[in-house]
Amino acid sequence: MKKLIACIAFAITVPASAQNAPTIPATPAEEGLTGSVTDEKEWQDLGIAIPAFATDANKPTPANAQGTGALGVEVARVITADLRNNGLFMPVGPDALPRPTYPEIPAPNWGTWSGRSAEMLVQGHVNAEADGNITVSCHLYDVNLRQELVNKDWRLAPSDWRRGAHKCADLVYSRLSGENPFFDSKIAYIAETGPKGNRTKQLAIMDSDGANHRFITTGKATALTPRYSPDYKSIVYLSYLNGNPRIYVYDLVAGTQRLVTQSTNPTFAPRWSPDGRTILYSMAVNGNTDIYSVSAQGGQSKRLTDAPGIDVGGSYSPDGSQIVFESDRSGSQQLYVMNADGTNQRRISFFGGRAATPEWSPRGDQIAFTHIAGNFRVGLISPSGGNLRHLTDSWQDEAPTWSPNGRIIQFFRTERGSGRASLWQVDLTGRNLRRLPTPVDASDPAWGPVLP
Repeated sequence: MKKLIACIAFAITVPASAQNAPTIPATPAEEGLTGSVTDEKEWQDLGIAIPAFATDANKPTPANAQGTGALGVEVARVITADLRNNGLFMPVGPDALPRPTYPEIPAPNWGTWSGRSAEMLVQGHVNAEADGNITVSCHLYDVNLRQELVNKDWRLAPSDWRRGAHKCADLVYSRLSGENPFFDSKIAYIAETGPKGNRTKQLAIMDSDGANHRFITTGKATALTPRYSPDYKSIVYLSYLNGNPRIYVYDLVAGTQRLVTQSTNPTFAPRWSPDGRTILYSMAVNGNTDIYSVSAQGGQSKRLTDAPGIDVGGSYSPDGSQIVFESDRSGSQQLYVMNADGTNQRRISFFGGRAATPEWSPRGDQIAFTHIAGNFRVGLISPSGGNLRHLTDSWQDEAPTWSPNGRIIQFFRTERGSGRASLWQVDLTGRNLRRLPTPVDASDPAWGPVLP
């Protein structure tokens, strides 16, 4: 049964084998304080106290019906959840801590915090400004040294208050880990509803923690394989609008969409180039599927592969110089790498089973993919083809996508029998596996970059 699913995934449809043909006709990191946690080192535990953020005066704000005082509690809760969910820290949130006064924000009462086993202290304030905006201020302190490590303010529209919390979490994460941040980012995915075999699949977006979910399409046409543009202004995806699988770019500001190419042939598996100027896609012509590139503004496409069989699922390296893709030209679905102009195509996977849905790490040093060998598992491989290892071991995990800093991998998991899908994430060590809550079933995630 699973073999059948795999074959269908690769040659016929669904995101799963993701990028596969549907109906083919025939902030710079600062130096860390507690040692680097980069790459595959095991997670460490660092106690952090995050009390409710103070306010200069409890003023009304559209961000919270109870005013800036209550908003300060919510901001601290979001920061706590962000830092807890990455598995690196042991934060204690505002509901279990005393609340500092406004004057204590730049001058902590050290006696309060030194006896609570917290090595770090994150506190700040939320103020309502005369123009209707809010200011979120974030301070990180080393409790043992009694020293401030970093602070920063953000002026935001009330509707963006959660971004202030994510920015603060990013500031703390970068300062303590020495790595680039990822909390203030968004995820595009496919929201699924309805019975097995007749699922409605809508394009949807949400914040990196699952908040602010929003449907983008109505579900009248099946949507698959979304990808955020690097500037977050649009999403490229596959739609069955009018019954034909073709690639569209959806303008998130205007709420309109346009075809990437005017071809009547099925097109699928779109990806942006790192600079957002080019779209990579696959097209099936007379039973043969190849990878093409086209300007994001439209125009003449360039064919990059011409081998017999199915070439699909292209993903650029972070510098845009190379592309990893999947192909069955050898008789089995495997991973290949080529230069961005289509030259120097070479196979990089030679292990047992098949390989699909590759995505190049933002760090450039690894490629995540779906390893189909019995179960579907999320695997990693180096761009040269070495160092294979698996991060998950469930029945059907697939379509990995990287966090902006290359530390976390998100994917979707399908339940055996029911066909229900959900989003999961795991870190590079294979630890800290957790399910990301979504309002409905979800598949095919695509993690965007950190917001400007």
